[in-house]
Amino acid sequence: MKRITKKTYLDWYEQMYFWRKFEDKLAQVYIKQKVRGFLHLYNGQEAVLAGALHAMDLTKDRMITAYRNHVQPIGMGVDPKKVMAELYGKATGTSQGLGGSMHIFSKEHRFYGGHGIVGGQMPLGAGLAFADKYFKRDSVTLTFMGDGATRQGALHEAFNLAMLWNLPVVFCCENNGYAMGTSVERTANHVDIWKLGLGYKMPCKPVDGMNPETVAKELDEAIKRARSGGGPTFLEIRTYRYRGHSMSDAQHYRTKEEVADKRKEDPITYVKDKILEKKYATEKDLKEIDARVKDLVAECEKFADESPYPEKNVMYDAVYEQEDYPFLPHKL
Repeated sequence: MKRITKKTYLDWYEQMYFWRKFEDKLAQVYIKQKVRGFLHLYNGQEAVLAGALHAMDLTKDRMITAYRNHVQPIGMGVDPKKVMAELYGKATGTSQGLGGSMHIFSKEHRFYGGHGIVGGQMPLGAGLAFADKYFKRDSVTLTFMGDGATRQGALHEAFNLAMLWNLPVVFCCENNGYAMGTSVERTANHVDIWKLGLGYKMPCKPVDGMNPETVAKELDEAIKRARSGGGPTFLEIRTYRYRGHSMSDAQHYRTKEEVADKRKEDPITYVKDKILEKKYATEKDLKEIDARVKDLVAECEKFADESPYPEKNVMYDAVYEQEDYPFLPHKL
């Protein structure tokens, strides 16, 4: 595994803090109705992405995930200003404003979505890995899903074919405990989601998802296995979201005390404490990072605010191949 150095910790802190503040800003502008529709925030789960990015080879590996997908493409190299513009529905967004919150996408940076259908990305992740094997590309696909998606039949279809064809894919369940609002305990007669891999003889295990070091270590092992022809892995990465499932979630299924208790495990605080403990930086240094992050978030907001909306014809062109489609109004 790539060494976890002073630079790693400082990069983790800046990236994770930016992801947190980026999502906080989206929550603010959502209330102002600058962002519409559903909005699913990543607060609390940052260690999963930080660890994954450390283990990946970003020059060739791919990532696909569900609709909690704003910060993953940023981690993969997408301009955060374009991500925020996409959420605003602006023409400068990653999909010209047509995808919105749940469908961020960048083929250039090997980020394949952002999928609104629960579990829909699982067989697609296996498909990306199949293409890599077919064309003999030395790439691995990380396929992320939530705990709720593991109850979908598509998981079993994807697992079966991935093992049958020995595909270079790592399936990662970000288990934040409640799916859309139903606890894991109420969705199955067992709580060890990772054991779903056993029925396919797929290497599988639980992972502490609040610690980026642990995530990096386990994903490094899984990625190496996939890249060397050893086939798929299924990891249940146990994490926690500090906000609701979406902005409309009243969170009646958990107590404020539970959330407050889980905040003691905040992965950003963990990284910050490690930096101070190892004397990699001072409080003053970290405050300079904080200021830099807040400035970048402000730049993203300004860019999205000032960007134009897409022309109407862009929407039609994205849907209809036939230019003289008969049901289009004569004047857009």
